[in-house]
Amino acid sequence: MTSGRPDSSPDEPAEPAEPVYADRSYRSVPGMVGGGLMLALACWFAVDGLIRGSGRTPWLALAGLLLVVPLVVAFTFRPAVFANDDRLRVRNPFRDIVLPWARVADVRAGYSSEVLLRDGSKFQLWAVPVSLRQRKRAARLQARASQDDPHGRTPVTADVTDVQARTAQADRTITELRDLAERNADRPGAQGTVRVRWAYEILGPALAGGLLLVVLLALG
Repeated sequence: MTSGRPDSSPDEPAEPAEPVYADRSYRSVPGMVGGGLMLALACWFAVDGLIRGSGRTPWLALAGLLLVVPLVVAFTFRPAVFANDDRLRVRNPFRDIVLPWARVADVRAGYSSEVLLRDGSKFQLWAVPVSLRQRKRAARLQARASQDDPHGRTPVTADVTDVQARTAQADRTITELRDLAERNADRPGAQGTVRVRWAYEILGPALAGGLLLVVLLALG
């Protein structure tokens, strides 16, 4: 009885497997730097309250720290975008979203970076910030650099390059993600459903700290 599969010789070389690459990751470095500074400041105030405070002050410092630390982490360290040939994984402050490329209609940047799904829903990409202020500044500097300076000074080309480089980083990220979506939408591995999970590891401590802070303030 045959199995219906073609016989293969043991000496016949196996078909090479498709290489698997690590996910591309996108994060906001300035956001993480700012988050680190805020965490250091919050810890300094909390430790000072715990050591030098009296009465309810140490408890208030502890409750404030329990509330502030998860929120700072949520908005600065946590946001990230991970992409491979099968799917886009978005890690926002309070949610994790897994989007197979077949479900993605577009990735765009307007007032914010967002991914638009074929069913009309959309999700923001917190890890890819869009600075409208930098875009406007780059346009103004470009206009100034293209004009002849009546005083004979050197145009501000260095400033233009610097601002354009920072502005273009977000645009390059959006372009890369859009290309991945268009190129891989028909892959078998890019099919599936959208999955959304709440970040309870962030929400739990933050809610506990907020509740403790409210109780302490209510007790007077």
